[in-house]
Amino acid sequence: MTAYQLLAADEPKAFTELNRGGRSSFVIAVDHASNRIPKRLCNLGLTAEVLERHIAWDIGAREVAARVSTLLDAPLVVQNYSRLVIDCNRDPGVDTSVPQMSEETPIPGNLDITAEQLAARRAEIFEPYHAAIQCLLDERLAANRPAILVAQHSMTNVFKGVSRDMHAAILYNRDRRFAGRILDALRDEPGLHVADNQPYFVSDETDYTIPRHAEARGLLHIAIEIRQDLILDEAGQVQWAQRIAAALIKANG
Repeated sequence: MTAYQLLAADEPKAFTELNRGGRSSFVIAVDHASNRIPKRLCNLGLTAEVLERHIAWDIGAREVAARVSTLLDAPLVVQNYSRLVIDCNRDPGVDTSVPQMSEETPIPGNLDITAEQLAARRAEIFEPYHAAIQCLLDERLAANRPAILVAQHSMTNVFKGVSRDMHAAILYNRDRRFAGRILDALRDEPGLHVADNQPYFVSDETDYTIPRHAEARGLLHIAIEIRQDLILDEAGQVQWAQRIAAALIKANG
């Protein structure tokens, strides 16, 4: 640890684990589950209104993932701090790991941070979260238990003035095996528009969780994006959790 301490003793640790002993083949991770900012960072100089926006977190993703975890009896690891503090789905060596600008919004608290402060964000938030995922996968593989990694995200319905007509998207990088099955399962539902590797895609440059924890081990995996306006309330979260859980079961059948 560095001499600079980011998190106070009364603040949550970097991650929360739910249903660790779940019997499902699926392991769920939510990289952008929270908009919490450590008290020491004074909201990064941003208003409460800005911190409610997508730039700070994946709205609704945690709630959907928690319901899927319950439905499937699957372990779940969620990140407890905003991606504006440090993005847990970015390699810590890239500029977007600690963004100075998100979309068109400057992040004052990320300007001119020292090497010691940056190291603390990595040591206290990024590394414990990924160590938890790694430990969980290590334990399952050591016990000869299957593991399929599901990275749950959400996306805005309008991005920089452009509307998105897809309801959800399935993302992947080098390995489309499981993604293709999930796409087929979800697209069986009439009227549901599920995009294939759009409007984002997984890559070594823009992602960390899938490349480091799934691709590096040869595990089946997917990243799921749901449009946020569809999961703002409990009814939408329940509907999408049921839909995703059913598709995961079908794809793994």
